[in-house]
Amino acid sequence: MRAEAASLASVRMNKTDIERVQTYLRRLFGTDRIQVVPPARAGMSVELTVNEEVVGTIHKDVEDGETSYAIHMTILEEDLPSLPRATTPARGRGVH
Repeated sequence: MRAEAASLASVRMNKTDIERVQTYLRRLFGTDRIQVVPPARAGMSVELTVNEEVVGTIHKDVEDGETSYAIHMTILEEDLPSLPRATTPARGRGVH
């Protein structure tokens, strides 16, 4: 019995890839505030920005002849809104 290994390769995105992904994301989310930014230097990731704030990276993968693009998004705890304060139920007013 022979196991077939899936061919998965991370491939650099070219200018055409970047433009196509940006167009798709802008159409999908209905905003031109999204920008797909090519890497500043070789070996760096393509960045996804919204309103000029970096919100993630985009990677191109080719597996078994099929191409896909994956977005990795990191959200910092400090960027999230505060949790609402828990309300304490009034004493003696339970449901009977």
